[in-house]
Amino acid sequence: MWQGNHVPGDNTGQATLSNGQIFVQKADGKIQYYIQAGTYSLPALATPYLAADKTVSDFYGPVPQAFLKVQAGKNTSFQIGALPTLIGAEYTFTFENMNVERGLLWNQENAVNRGIQVNETMGKFTASLSWNDGFYSNRYSWLTGSLTYAKGPHSLAFVGGGNLGQTGYQTAATPVQNNSSIYNIIYTYTKGAWILQPYFQYTDVPTNPAIGIVKGASTTGAAVLVNRTFRHGFSLPGRFEYISSSGSAAEQSANLLFGPGSAGTSFTLTPTLQRAGLFVRGDLSWVHASSYTPGDVFGKAGMNQDQPRAVVEMGFIFGNNLGEK
Repeated sequence: MWQGNHVPGDNTGQATLSNGQIFVQKADGKIQYYIQAGTYSLPALATPYLAADKTVSDFYGPVPQAFLKVQAGKNTSFQIGALPTLIGAEYTFTFENMNVERGLLWNQENAVNRGIQVNETMGKFTASLSWNDGFYSNRYSWLTGSLTYAKGPHSLAFVGGGNLGQTGYQTAATPVQNNSSIYNIIYTYTKGAWILQPYFQYTDVPTNPAIGIVKGASTTGAAVLVNRTFRHGFSLPGRFEYISSSGSAAEQSANLLFGPGSAGTSFTLTPTLQRAGLFVRGDLSWVHASSYTPGDVFGKAGMNQDQPRAVVEMGFIFGNNLGEK
């Protein structure tokens, strides 16, 4: 990775293992399971890059996702364990997404939830409800849910969740947003060589001086993700985002972006080539901050409002179905 205007503690250029993971699952029968283990990094726009060893120790450990699934009926299932979040349009790990780096909206969302989830399919509708620990807080006070309608190439999802309590507990994996509520509207169009996915997001962190939130704040954001697949394994994903936050430094509002009341815009383009399990892809991204607080943006003094990045990810994915004859 190369980046401009890096912050103290980060570097202009660096390289690391983005993923070295093994997945073991049983996806049929009444009792099913999924285990994901290994090393990983979580590159995201506008955040310092953390190498894989520190990511594993500071975030979700060497087994970031693992759960038991009970298929209770034809249309009903239960899951318990470390689950992928229902929130947002982008997933946690690089290989799960169109772009190598996750975006500005993803920075407001949780990623891995420890808890229990129930799923129900009702014709063209799919619903899920989860009781969990939100931003990996080990405090089980979050309730999240999703409702998706799908017909042909179109789907529309309503997703929401929030902390029904409040906690001052914070770590790298559990930021102040653990006290928030989050809402998404996500539309997806998939047909032929095209994927188009615009979505809207609103988050709110309420005022609570008892846990250090002198004045609450909210974010409002929108993004468009698009992917066009061409011949010979080549595809061209892109992403545009805009997000703004409320509040002001004078009010001592919670800082959810580039200082209270700030906003951010991002563009990302990710040319991708995949042949069988081998792949190579590169992010070209640009983040622009506006209405920012001096010291809370980019560069050694936190005074640069722009950050360009170029990232290349190369690797391979392979699988073996042990049930095949």
